Amino acid sequence: MNIWNYLQGRGEFLAFLTYQHASLAFQTVLVGTLVAVVIAIAVYRFPLASALTLTSSRVALTIPSLALLALLIVPFGLGVIPSFVMLAFFAAMPVIGNAIVGLRSVPESVIESARGIGFSRRRILFTVSLPLAWPVILTGIRVSTQMVVGVAAIVAYVLGPGLGSLIFNGLSRLGGKNSVEMALTGTVLIVVIALVFDALLVLLGRLTISKGLS
Repeated sequence: MNIWNYLQGRGEFLAFLTYQHASLAFQTVLVGTLVAVVIAIAVYRFPLASALTLTSSRVALTIPSLALLALLIVPFGLGVIPSFVMLAFFAAMPVIGNAIVGLRSVPESVIESARGIGFSRRRILFTVSLPLAWPVILTGIRVSTQMVVGVAAIVAYVLGPGLGSLIFNGLSRLGGKNSVEMALTGTVLIVVIALVFDALLVLLGRLTISKGLS
């Protein structure tokens, strides 16, 4: 196995696949996070709804990603759409739980103090509850991002974009020329993307979380 020989002359191609993979992961985590936070805001004040949503989000994570992706072929066909829907679905699940827990953990005394100085419910949500819950939400986003970057490799099964195609092609040609190099390159680049995203989220936390909350 000579990984360096395989990499020579393929820099542009590998950079394109890496960009596709990172872009798909970023967009699906962003959409999943927005959906998750909206759902959490809608249910966190109601204990029964919160409990059901938390349980549902945890159970949903047990769905085999490849099975869900295969089912999405029926309505959406092959390509980007089923890949995006599947990844956004899984991206939302860890964030929903953390967002609910974070919002419910905001001290009632703080909420009452905000009401006492005339804050509306919406202002309390955006200036008190969400900022206090943000560290917990961000932890969910970090978990979600790591999971999505890895799971995104299987979208090659439906001709989705990203580095999964290298891994699938390499494994399907085991024993052939450059097969191991292809699979290994795809795997390493996915790990690199995951590490870079996590470092960026750690930096985001340092920039956005008050020292009193960290």
